[in-house]
Amino acid sequence: MPHRPSPLPHPQSAGRRRPHGGHAAVRAGVLAAALATLFAAGSLAPAAATPASASASMGPGTATADALAVARPQGKARVTAAVVDLDGTGREPAVHGDDTPYDTASIVKVDILATALLQAQDSGHDLTTQERAQAEAMIRRSDNTAANALWRRIGLAPGLEAANKRLGLTSTKGGPGVKWGLTRTTASDQIRLLRAVFDTRPTSPAGSTALNAASRSYLRTLMTRVVGEQAWGVSAAGGSGWALKNGWLQRNTTGLWDVNSVGRITAGGHHYLVAVLSDGNTSMKDGVALVEREARAAVTSATAH
Repeated sequence: MPHRPSPLPHPQSAGRRRPHGGHAAVRAGVLAAALATLFAAGSLAPAAATPASASASMGPGTATADALAVARPQGKARVTAAVVDLDGTGREPAVHGDDTPYDTASIVKVDILATALLQAQDSGHDLTTQERAQAEAMIRRSDNTAANALWRRIGLAPGLEAANKRLGLTSTKGGPGVKWGLTRTTASDQIRLLRAVFDTRPTSPAGSTALNAASRSYLRTLMTRVVGEQAWGVSAAGGSGWALKNGWLQRNTTGLWDVNSVGRITAGGHHYLVAVLSDGNTSMKDGVALVEREARAAVTSATAH
């Protein structure tokens, strides 16, 4: 999942290049980088004859999703979507599917950074220059080395869970040891986290005001600058005004894929928070298509009310 450093684009440049589920950019770009997440999540053993760069930096083009999916067992995908209209009067998200726990894969990186920012607020200091560089790499390029460092910096799962109590999350359990990718969460809890980042109204619940304005702005900005080949998922449900983070990993016991996407999108003049979690996908490409389909359906349903 990590990518080689690239110049910082305009916040909407990724939106102009956004690939969708069946497009070649997803097949040969994002999907090519998936193995790095698997190592950090602890779900894949290193494969023989894999280039050294694949396990370290996994830049685009080091492998293909089609190759990873060859001869995998058939499975029945499970998916849950949650959506809430930030401009509406309702406070609770509409949940489509069973609101049960899923592994986060790299969507937990939003939570990791929110925790680091909250801890920095408590200390009365900003993130260090190194931590800010790690935060940018972790969110924009989904860099796992940066995530490893910040995961340790926040105190692993106990640090994450302590912050989540203040951020309003109730159903998220940090991954064991260094395996942040195996954090468990629900779609509705991801909406609570997104509220803590994006919902700034005076009537917002306490969790939405735990992060100060500067911390929320910083996290939102990074989520609008995700590199183009990772700008799939909930962005398919809206126009160009999106902010998101995706996660994906392949399970070593079944060969099936977890594919998740969370973020804020704009549709019909309203801003929506959307979280789509899935597992049991037979390929990365199928998982992306499922997540995008469910995101569009959830937002369409929300706009109809």
